[in-house]
Amino acid sequence: MRADPPPTPDPPAVAHGPASTPTPSTVAGTVAAPLLEAGDPAHYLNRELSWLEFNARVLAEAGSPDVPLFERLKFLGIFFSNLDEFFMVRVAGLQAQTLRTITEVPPDGLRPHEQLVAISARAHALYDAAYRLWNTELVQSLARVGILLVRPDELAPAEQLALDERFRTEVFPVLTPLAVDPGHPFPHLRNKTINLGIMFARDHERQEPGFGVIQVPAMLPRLMRVRAEGKVRAFVLLEDVVARHVKDFFPSTRVRGTYPFRVTRNWDLEIDEEEGEDLLQTIQAELRRRDRGNAVRVEIGPGGVVDASVEKLCKALHIDSSLSVYRVTGPLYITDLLGLVADDERKDLRDEPAAPQVLPPLRDAEDLFAVIRERDVLMHLPYESFDPVVEFVQKAADDPNVLAIKQTLYRTGADSPIVKALARAAENGKQVTAIVELKARFDEASNIRWARELEQSGVQVIYGLLGLKTHVKASLVVRRERDKLRRYAHLSTGNYNPGTARLYTDLGLFTANREIGEDVTSLFNLLTGYSAPPRWNRLVVAPLGLHESVLGLVAREAAHARAGRKAQIVAQMNSLVDVDVIDALYGASQAGVEIRLRIRGICCLRPGIPGLSERIQVHAMIDRYLEHARLFRFANGGSEELYISSADWMPRNFHRRVEVLLPILDSAIRARLEDILGVLCSDTLKSWELKADGSYVKVAPTATPIRAQQRFLELARDRVRHADQSSRGRRFHVLHVPTSVEERAEARRVKHKKKKGVLPPG
Repeated sequence: MRADPPPTPDPPAVAHGPASTPTPSTVAGTVAAPLLEAGDPAHYLNRELSWLEFNARVLAEAGSPDVPLFERLKFLGIFFSNLDEFFMVRVAGLQAQTLRTITEVPPDGLRPHEQLVAISARAHALYDAAYRLWNTELVQSLARVGILLVRPDELAPAEQLALDERFRTEVFPVLTPLAVDPGHPFPHLRNKTINLGIMFARDHERQEPGFGVIQVPAMLPRLMRVRAEGKVRAFVLLEDVVARHVKDFFPSTRVRGTYPFRVTRNWDLEIDEEEGEDLLQTIQAELRRRDRGNAVRVEIGPGGVVDASVEKLCKALHIDSSLSVYRVTGPLYITDLLGLVADDERKDLRDEPAAPQVLPPLRDAEDLFAVIRERDVLMHLPYESFDPVVEFVQKAADDPNVLAIKQTLYRTGADSPIVKALARAAENGKQVTAIVELKARFDEASNIRWARELEQSGVQVIYGLLGLKTHVKASLVVRRERDKLRRYAHLSTGNYNPGTARLYTDLGLFTANREIGEDVTSLFNLLTGYSAPPRWNRLVVAPLGLHESVLGLVAREAAHARAGRKAQIVAQMNSLVDVDVIDALYGASQAGVEIRLRIRGICCLRPGIPGLSERIQVHAMIDRYLEHARLFRFANGGSEELYISSADWMPRNFHRRVEVLLPILDSAIRARLEDILGVLCSDTLKSWELKADGSYVKVAPTATPIRAQQRFLELARDRVRHADQSSRGRRFHVLHVPTSVEERAEARRVKHKKKKGVLPPG
């Protein structure tokens, strides 16, 4: 039976907070510092510069000698991939703001152009550090383990001839040389593709130097394997091979020099949902237009670059050469070079393999719904397997007692088993509703494809609320049991994506709690029919009160501190940007609340300022998995409350997205989440501390160093080991523990046949 939760006050949402709970209107009195002016720009860190510091921590992991070599290369690739998204969205947005007469100044006071100048300075410094790491450490380390990236002219003569023949037969027919002159306008260069800029010598003194472009085809592999002696694996870059044959394309000109370059464009969608009659068609049209967005950055690789040609390039692309040109001393976009080690299986050069575990009570469950009906079940990804979530939807799709399935889909990944199960459920005659967020950035095309496939199977596909992104992660199954209906829900901090479930740390909860089930039903009714309930039982939902509730929770801790009661806030999230929440935290710190924040990415709060935030500590962690969970603990005068959420503390999450804050009611799960927070806050090997000036300092290892993610892996294995030992105590032995969805389903079928006498026992 489910244990009754201890009596705790409801979260202070507008709809159901108790009369004694501080409401948002009372928070204002606790926000302003008594000695410092409220809203002072010096109180806040710039959002964009804070993000760059996050990426600097990723780069630091690439530079750590304690990280296996191939993982260091992976982190360097992530660093450059992150920069691409940053420039395509954040820098592009700032550049667009400089063209407007009215701009919104952020809390730190930096105007758009000032931010662009600061971003350029910091980004250039990070580029220099990244290529210094590549050239002075990683290239040599890769060479020591037999992996070489070479230039064509470094190969033996016989191998050069073989490479030239491959170029003529496999590459040359695909290429198109493009001269740039009054009769040939500057070509359109696709986003993130690599090109060769070719400079031609002047025939006459009065004639300007000529310029041409060859676009390196993105559909061909960028790394070309070449022969090497012994066990050495050698590669050349496709652009270097093309550059070797530039004269073949311009035989009648004098080539003065060649260099690779790469253009990054504004990649954000501009959608007017009220004007678009069909959101899906509107987004499809924008996707076709997006590749023609304004250029925001040019990266120029090594070569005989002439400044005049760079200026000509910048003029054609309409970018500021002083801010947006990045000259690098190594290969462009090192992320592509992960292919150097893609099929290298040497275990000593990678992190120790860590298979996600299926833990009790889900591991041995023959009836998943019976387990959830008995008690709430917490899942901690990726230390625990995502398989039970997939099985939850698959089982519901095939269960004749299931009448309806409702599911949100934000980023599902390729070949999604959950999408397939939803389609099968609709074909089986069940009422299936999928809320597909078409505006999930960089996943728009994938989500359009899933939406069409689901519609063809009979799923009712909804694109969410007008003007809002559906960011909540929720699944609801309605099942007939003994002539009544029961709701089973899964709520999570992460997406329903089996791929990222192995790479991101997240928390998910299975529950059959009646009040939460009613709230999840109301949530889906809100998403499909704009019908908000008069009150919520347990959930706090954005944009219908989440912001006010968070402010109320912080204010309540401040009130407890002033009254001499236990007051503490421990919060883990991806980003902290919202000014109202930051000011509320400042006020709570002044009231005496101890605040410990673990923020993986952006943090605009300045900790440790005397008289303002001296009781606030901010730490960040970078390790093999991306920290993605949102977990919050409020001491509440001794009656602790814990929550998980899909939302960070950012304006967009509070006001422009549909999000959920979920209270944890089960005492055993609360205790486990306390332990998780304890391990996170004890990490001394992969954590960084934020200083008041916006810099991050690596936490010094202690006498007994703790690596939180490694500890969580060990805890998951220990739980499996303990379960196996318990099983051996009940039976003679356990030959094999099925872990995948398919294995466990087959084990249940075999067991059922044995009971029926179809198969012999044993």
